[in-house]
Amino acid sequence: MKKIDFQPETEIIASLKRGSVTAFESLFERYSQKLYRFSYSYLKSEMEAEDVVQEVFLKIWKNRGSLKTETSFQSYLFTIAFHSIQKSFNKKTQQQKFHLDLFELLVVENSSLEDQLDFETLLTRLNQLIEQLPTRRKEIFLKRKKEGKSIQAIASEMGISEKTVENQITEAMHSLRNAFCKDKISGKLFFLLFMS
Repeated sequence: MKKIDFQPETEIIASLKRGSVTAFESLFERYSQKLYRFSYSYLKSEMEAEDVVQEVFLKIWKNRGSLKTETSFQSYLFTIAFHSIQKSFNKKTQQQKFHLDLFELLVVENSSLEDQLDFETLLTRLNQLIEQLPTRRKEIFLKRKKEGKSIQAIASEMGISEKTVENQITEAMHSLRNAFCKDKISGKLFFLLFMS
Protein backbone atom coordinates (compact mmCIF):
# COMPACT_ATOMS: atom_id res chain seq x y z
CA MET A 1 0.00 0.00 0.00
CA LYS A 2 1.30 3.44 -0.91
CA LYS A 3 2.29 5.88 1.81
CA ILE A 4 -0.25 8.40 0.53
CA ASP A 5 -3.10 5.96 1.24
CA PHE A 6 -2.49 6.46 4.99
CA GLN A 7 -2.84 10.22 4.77
CA PRO A 8 -6.12 11.93 5.71
CA GLU A 9 -8.34 12.43 2.69
CA THR A 10 -8.12 16.22 2.99
CA GLU A 11 -4.33 15.99 2.54
CA ILE A 12 -4.71 13.69 -0.48
CA ILE A 13 -7.14 16.15 -2.06
CA ALA A 14 -4.75 19.02 -1.31
CA SER A 15 -2.03 17.04 -3.13
CA LEU A 16 -4.38 16.41 -6.03
CA LYS A 17 -5.09 20.14 -6.26
CA ARG A 18 -1.35 20.63 -6.76
CA GLY A 19 -1.46 18.12 -9.64
CA SER A 20 -0.29 14.95 -7.88
CA VAL A 21 -0.94 11.90 -10.06
CA THR A 22 -0.28 9.65 -7.04
CA ALA A 23 -3.05 11.41 -5.11
CA PHE A 24 -5.40 10.99 -8.08
CA GLU A 25 -4.59 7.26 -8.30
CA SER A 26 -5.14 6.86 -4.56
CA LEU A 27 -8.60 8.44 -4.75
CA PHE A 28 -9.43 6.34 -7.82
CA GLU A 29 -8.50 3.14 -5.95
CA ARG A 30 -10.53 4.27 -2.96
CA TYR A 31 -13.73 5.18 -4.78
CA SER A 32 -13.87 3.63 -8.26
CA GLN A 33 -15.50 0.35 -7.19
CA LYS A 34 -18.08 2.14 -5.03
CA LEU A 35 -18.95 4.41 -7.94
CA TYR A 36 -19.09 1.46 -10.31
CA ARG A 37 -21.55 -0.45 -8.06
CA PHE A 38 -23.64 2.69 -7.60
CA SER A 39 -23.80 3.33 -11.36
CA TYR A 40 -24.45 -0.30 -12.23
CA SER A 41 -27.38 -0.44 -9.79
CA TYR A 42 -29.14 2.17 -11.94
CA LEU A 43 -27.88 1.44 -15.45
CA LYS A 44 -27.68 -2.39 -15.34
CA SER A 45 -24.86 -2.25 -17.87
CA GLU A 46 -21.19 -2.93 -17.10
CA MET A 47 -19.99 -0.78 -20.00
CA GLU A 48 -22.20 2.19 -19.09
CA ALA A 49 -21.24 1.93 -15.41
CA GLU A 50 -17.55 1.94 -16.39
CA ASP A 51 -18.19 4.98 -18.59
CA VAL A 52 -19.72 6.83 -15.63
CA VAL A 53 -16.69 6.07 -13.43
CA GLN A 54 -14.37 7.25 -16.20
CA GLU A 55 -16.40 10.42 -16.74
CA VAL A 56 -16.46 11.22 -13.01
CA PHE A 57 -12.69 10.88 -12.55
CA LEU A 58 -11.96 12.72 -15.77
CA LYS A 59 -14.01 15.62 -14.41
CA ILE A 60 -12.19 15.39 -11.06
CA TRP A 61 -8.81 15.61 -12.79
CA LYS A 62 -9.86 18.49 -15.05
CA ASN A 63 -11.30 20.45 -12.11
CA ARG A 64 -8.67 19.43 -9.55
CA GLY A 65 -7.58 23.02 -8.98
CA SER A 66 -11.01 24.04 -7.70
CA LEU A 67 -11.64 21.06 -5.37
CA LYS A 68 -12.64 21.97 -1.82
CA THR A 69 -10.89 20.17 1.03
CA GLU A 70 -13.46 21.23 3.61
CA THR A 71 -16.46 19.51 1.98
CA SER A 72 -17.23 15.81 1.56
CA PHE A 73 -15.28 14.49 -1.42
CA GLN A 74 -17.40 11.34 -1.50
CA SER A 75 -20.63 13.37 -1.74
CA TYR A 76 -19.09 15.41 -4.54
CA LEU A 77 -18.12 12.25 -6.44
CA PHE A 78 -21.53 10.65 -6.14
CA THR A 79 -23.29 13.88 -7.14
CA ILE A 80 -21.24 13.95 -10.36
CA ALA A 81 -22.00 10.25 -10.91
CA PHE A 82 -25.72 10.79 -10.38
CA HIS A 83 -25.79 13.61 -12.93
CA SER A 84 -23.89 11.41 -15.38
CA ILE A 85 -26.44 8.61 -14.86
CA GLN A 86 -29.30 11.07 -15.43
CA LYS A 87 -27.61 12.23 -18.63
CA SER A 88 -27.32 8.61 -19.77
CA PHE A 89 -31.05 8.03 -19.15
CA ASN A 90 -31.97 11.24 -20.97
CA LYS A 91 -29.80 10.26 -23.92
CA LYS A 92 -31.42 6.82 -24.12
CA THR A 93 -34.90 8.34 -23.93
CA GLN A 94 -34.05 10.87 -26.65
CA GLN A 95 -32.60 8.16 -28.91
CA GLN A 96 -35.63 5.90 -28.42
CA LYS A 97 -37.97 8.80 -29.14
CA PHE A 98 -35.88 9.68 -32.19
CA HIS A 99 -36.17 6.18 -33.64
CA LEU A 100 -39.86 5.76 -32.83
CA ASP A 101 -40.72 9.20 -34.24
CA LEU A 102 -38.88 8.31 -37.43
CA PHE A 103 -40.65 4.99 -37.76
CA GLU A 104 -43.99 6.73 -37.29
CA LEU A 105 -43.18 9.18 -40.09
CA LEU A 106 -41.39 6.83 -42.45
CA VAL A 107 -43.34 3.60 -42.40
CA VAL A 108 -46.00 3.60 -45.10
CA GLU A 109 -48.84 1.21 -45.95
CA ASN A 110 -47.80 -1.54 -48.30
CA SER A 111 -49.33 -4.95 -48.82
CA SER A 112 -45.94 -6.71 -48.88
CA LEU A 113 -44.27 -7.37 -45.52
CA GLU A 114 -40.95 -9.14 -45.11
CA ASP A 115 -41.38 -11.39 -42.08
CA GLN A 116 -37.67 -11.62 -41.40
CA LEU A 117 -37.29 -7.88 -40.77
CA ASP A 118 -36.87 -7.20 -37.07
CA PHE A 119 -36.38 -4.08 -35.02
CA GLU A 120 -32.56 -4.21 -35.13
CA THR A 121 -32.52 -4.76 -38.89
CA LEU A 122 -34.82 -1.81 -39.37
CA LEU A 123 -32.71 0.34 -37.09
CA THR A 124 -29.54 -0.58 -38.98
CA ARG A 125 -31.17 0.21 -42.30
CA LEU A 126 -32.45 3.53 -40.96
CA ASN A 127 -28.99 4.55 -39.78
CA GLN A 128 -27.49 3.55 -43.14
CA LEU A 129 -30.00 5.74 -44.96
CA ILE A 130 -29.33 8.70 -42.67
CA GLU A 131 -25.57 8.35 -43.30
CA GLN A 132 -26.23 8.55 -47.05
CA LEU A 133 -27.93 11.95 -46.80
CA PRO A 134 -25.94 14.98 -48.06
CA THR A 135 -23.67 16.28 -45.29
CA ARG A 136 -25.52 19.50 -44.42
CA ARG A 137 -28.94 17.86 -44.72
CA LYS A 138 -27.84 15.05 -42.42
CA GLU A 139 -26.45 17.53 -39.89
CA ILE A 140 -29.68 19.56 -39.84
CA PHE A 141 -31.84 16.44 -39.72
CA LEU A 142 -29.92 14.95 -36.75
CA LYS A 143 -29.93 18.26 -34.86
CA ARG A 144 -33.71 18.36 -35.19
CA LYS A 145 -34.66 14.70 -34.79
CA LYS A 146 -31.92 13.29 -32.58
CA GLU A 147 -30.85 16.27 -30.48
CA GLY A 148 -34.38 17.71 -30.34
CA LYS A 149 -33.30 21.25 -31.23
CA SER A 150 -35.85 23.74 -32.47
CA ILE A 151 -35.85 24.96 -36.07
CA GLN A 152 -35.04 28.46 -34.81
CA ALA A 153 -32.07 27.18 -32.75
CA ILE A 154 -30.66 25.21 -35.70
CA ALA A 155 -31.01 28.19 -38.03
CA SER A 156 -29.22 30.46 -35.55
CA GLU A 157 -26.49 27.90 -34.84
CA MET A 158 -25.77 27.24 -38.53
CA GLY A 159 -26.27 30.80 -39.77
CA ILE A 160 -29.07 29.91 -42.20
CA SER A 161 -32.74 30.81 -42.49
CA GLU A 162 -35.49 28.87 -40.70
CA LYS A 163 -37.03 28.20 -44.11
CA THR A 164 -33.81 26.50 -45.23
CA VAL A 165 -33.83 24.33 -42.10
CA GLU A 166 -37.47 23.35 -42.73
CA ASN A 167 -36.73 22.55 -46.39
CA GLN A 168 -33.72 20.40 -45.51
CA ILE A 169 -35.72 18.42 -42.94
CA THR A 170 -38.57 17.94 -45.42
CA GLU A 171 -36.12 16.76 -48.09
CA ALA A 172 -34.46 14.36 -45.64
CA MET A 173 -37.82 12.87 -44.62
CA HIS A 174 -38.87 12.57 -48.27
CA SER A 175 -35.65 10.78 -49.14
CA LEU A 176 -35.92 8.38 -46.19
CA ARG A 177 -39.59 7.71 -46.85
CA ASN A 178 -38.86 6.83 -50.49
CA ALA A 179 -36.07 4.48 -49.48
CA PHE A 180 -38.35 2.76 -46.98
CA CYS A 181 -41.00 2.41 -49.68
CA LYS A 182 -38.48 0.70 -51.95
CA ASP A 183 -37.60 -1.64 -49.09
CA LYS A 184 -41.33 -2.51 -48.88
CA ILE A 185 -41.55 -1.67 -45.19
CA SER A 186 -45.19 -1.38 -44.24
CA GLY A 187 -47.30 0.26 -41.59
CA LYS A 188 -48.05 -3.22 -40.26
CA LEU A 189 -44.42 -3.56 -39.27
CA PHE A 190 -44.59 -0.26 -37.43
CA PHE A 191 -47.54 -1.63 -35.46
CA LEU A 192 -45.57 -4.80 -34.68
CA LEU A 193 -42.64 -2.73 -33.43
CA PHE A 194 -44.84 -1.21 -30.76
CA MET A 195 -46.42 -4.54 -29.85
CA SER A 196 -43.09 -6.39 -29.45
